[in-house]
Amino acid sequence: MAYDRFVAICHPLHYTSIMNARLCVQLVALPWIFSGLISLAHTILMSRLNFCAANELPHFFCDLTPLLRLSCSDTTANETLVFIVGAAVIATPFVCILASYARIVLAILKVPSAGGRKRAFSTCSSHLSVVFLFYGTTIGVYLSPSSGHSALKDKASAVMYTVVTPTLNPFIYSLRNKDMKRALRKVFYKKVDISQ
Repeated sequence: MAYDRFVAICHPLHYTSIMNARLCVQLVALPWIFSGLISLAHTILMSRLNFCAANELPHFFCDLTPLLRLSCSDTTANETLVFIVGAAVIATPFVCILASYARIVLAILKVPSAGGRKRAFSTCSSHLSVVFLFYGTTIGVYLSPSSGHSALKDKASAVMYTVVTPTLNPFIYSLRNKDMKRALRKVFYKKVDISQ
């Protein structure tokens, strides 16, 4: 999405030639392939661990860090892989997104009209807020030392990046629609009138 917005704002006349079908397929296929390979590597390393004590995971899904805490084997290789893959898979896209938004901000600042700048900033701000929410919690879970993790903090962070951010996306992008805004105002004002 960040690249799509970058091309739409910084190169609007070349948008259709840059964002062609081949590039869109690559932008979808490459993350799928990489995530499959990363999952395979984690699964292979996890299969060599022994779990001799508690077998109940204190989490709402089978995440790597809580699962590693249950193991009575040496998890150094697994933790190293989590950190290396986390740095590559989490930090790299985050930095690329921030770089694209830096270019977008520079392009927006060159727009002569205040209304045009406001419209462009409002388009980007909703996406950027979800990006910070997603990557902030993900970085907190996977790239911070595991000694500072508590089960409650891990669960809360996991809810933020697995439930809240995907749930926010449809709302954020539908709220950009004028008809949706008008309908929500009607519903909200009816509730305010009823409560008074």
